Amino acid sequence: MKGQKGEQNKLLTGGDSLMAYETEDQETQYCFPDINSSCVKRRSSSHGYIIIYVFLSLLSAWTVFLNLLVIISISHFKKLHTPTNMIILSLAVTDLLIGLIMPVEAIRLIETCWYFGDTLCELYLLFVDLLISTSLSNLVLIAVDRYVAVCHPLLYPQKITITKTLMSICLSWVCLSAYIIAIAINNRYFDTSHRTDVCYGECLAIISFSWTVTDLFMSFIFPCTVIIILYLRIFYVVHQQVKVINSLMKGGKCVTEGSVKRKSESKAALTLGIIVTVYLLCWIPYYICSLTVMTSTALNALLWVVYASSGLNPLVYALFYPWFKKTAQLILTLKIFQTASSLINIFTQY
Repeated sequence: MKGQKGEQNKLLTGGDSLMAYETEDQETQYCFPDINSSCVKRRSSSHGYIIIYVFLSLLSAWTVFLNLLVIISISHFKKLHTPTNMIILSLAVTDLLIGLIMPVEAIRLIETCWYFGDTLCELYLLFVDLLISTSLSNLVLIAVDRYVAVCHPLLYPQKITITKTLMSICLSWVCLSAYIIAIAINNRYFDTSHRTDVCYGECLAIISFSWTVTDLFMSFIFPCTVIIILYLRIFYVVHQQVKVINSLMKGGKCVTEGSVKRKSESKAALTLGIIVTVYLLCWIPYYICSLTVMTSTALNALLWVVYASSGLNPLVYALFYPWFKKTAQLILTLKIFQTASSLINIFTQY
């Protein structure tokens, strides 16, 4: 029975006994006190809960706000309708959704309680897995886009178009959705009836070890390897191009428009490479530690580092993309509601 008293309570009488009962009841809290198999809430001071929830609420608001600026910028301004920006738009949508689920994830991970029922638990875990997988797939698409733009600039206008990019994004969402649902079905993802260590009010997924290894390779190792190989090639080509352009400028020779464009593409590749690097630095420790014996608290902390990366991407845009600073100013000053504001050339001074 929950709240069973220890042997020391037998020695207490009168007011002392009542005080001991009240103290223990305060220490032990359950997700669903009226259910015998209820999970126990994680113990923490009231001040600790307040600090954690305030921090995570601010992180959620920060992530949603900045990614919303990116989404509005690319969607509204015609000059930003490029294949690369369509992928950035998809990444921003994914990051925005991650920001929106942060409060729910905070309840699930911090209190170890799920109050929303089994059906919503199933849908929620599928949705989280889809967002995480989609983030990485967007980075793969960005790497492919930059590889073609930098290493095969003459083929880029024909091979990479907005229509093809949007089709690739939609296809990745559909394929990843089917893949995650297949894992869930084949592993009885949410069937905890055969588990004796699962309490009521816990939201978790159950995957066999073989599927865990398979998913680790398919969802992380393989795409990360593709990204790293492509960017190593990109950085090598960028280095060679920058050396050629700098030597031409030092020699007083005329730098052609094509050389300037290649330098711009190289800068874009470096900027997006920073985003990829930040993402990998956030994810790799979590995946490595998840395969080792670590406390749930440590894994939860690393998982929140991963979620925090969704709020870092817009900062990279703000630091390295002048157009983002200009569009953010236009949005925050409500100038986007003016007539023909979508046609403003944000790459020039206004």
